[in-house]
Formats: sequence, structure tokens, C-alpha cells
Amino acid sequence: MFKKLAAEALGLGDIGKIIPSQDYDKVDSDDYILSEDNEKIFFLIKSKRDEYCFTNRALIHIDGASAIDRKRILRRYEYYQFPFSNVVLQTAGTIDLDVEISFNIGNVPLMISVAKGQVDQLKDLYKALLAIQQVVHHNHSLLNFSNDSLQKAITTVAAGKQESVSKSQELRTINEYIFAWNTTSFDKYTQKDFSKVFEKYINN
Repeated sequence: MFKKLAAEALGLGDIGKIIPSQDYDKVDSDDYILSEDNEKIFFLIKSKRDEYCFTNRALIHIDGASAIDRKRILRRYEYYQFPFSNVVLQTAGTIDLDVEISFNIGNVPLMISVAKGQVDQLKDLYKALLAIQQVVHHNHSLLNFSNDSLQKAITTVAAGKQESVSKSQELRTINEYIFAWNTTSFDKYTQKDFSKVFEKYINN
């Protein structure tokens, strides 16, 4: 009991281990990836209680309330819907046995501890998450620019007079154009697959 309390006081109660790719089929997360849609695992951290599975599309978090309770909660965070922010890597001090990476995914804060000997691999993940954060932010900005342009165009058209066109026909035409514009812009500026980011930074 004393050892358990001491470990928790030092922050060592649930240090995770980075799982090598050849062992991905042995973890629980492998059962929940959308392999039918070409989803694949690029990085996985497993502790006594939790699994943090980073795929090309989402973070899958298998949350265990305790090490002895087999009940698990599965949460899935698509990167384009839950953007990363506040990505921080905390390296180990002289007496520390672990390193930590923390970030927000959407509004959810997460902190993951990993054994100090795997810090180089965790640095790769840190770079990948920062890159994904930048890509999502850039695409979101472009989508906003596209929407602003559309609103300005609508205002300009509305200011003109089209006497020969009925109001119902004009409304239908504008509605169809706006829908097509928004759909095209969303598809163009919403990235769901981040395979290239992970391939660039993981193990490099």
C-alpha cells in the first residue's frame, strides 16, 4: 500500500509504454479502428489503465477507471472535428522516470506519461501533433475566407436589380449556388486523413 501511494505521489502510478508497430494487433484499440475505411494505427501508448491510439484519422482513447477494473470507456476524437492545441512535451529531470506529453483535443485536456527511455519516440509524436494542429488551423482559416467571399458576393448580387427574374426563381438559384459553394469548400478545405503527416514525422 505504501509503495502504491509513493508511486502516485511521484506521478509514477500509470506510466505508459510506446507499443511497437508489430504488436498493434495485440492491443484493444486494434478492434475499433475503421480498417474498412483504410484507417491504420501510427502511434500507440499503453499503460495499465489506458490506451492512446493515434491513427491517420483520429485519437482513440480507451479509458480505464482503474488498473483492476476491466470496465473501459471508448472515446474517439476525429482530428478535423477535435483540433489539437496546447501541445507540450515535458522532458525528464535527473530523478524522473517518465516524460510527459500533454495537449487539448477539442476541449478535452489529456496528459500522457511515458517511460523516460522512450523520449525520442515521444518527440516524434510531438512533432506530428504540432503539424496536424497547423494543417487543421490553416484549412479552417481558408474555409472561413471562402465563406466570407461568398457572403460578400451575395451582398453584391442582392444590391443589383433583376427585373426579369421572379423572386422564387432568384431564391432557388441563389440557394443552389450557396449549397454547391459550401459543399465544395468544405470538401476542399477539410482534411480527414493525416497519413502523410505521420509518415513524415514518426520514426524520422
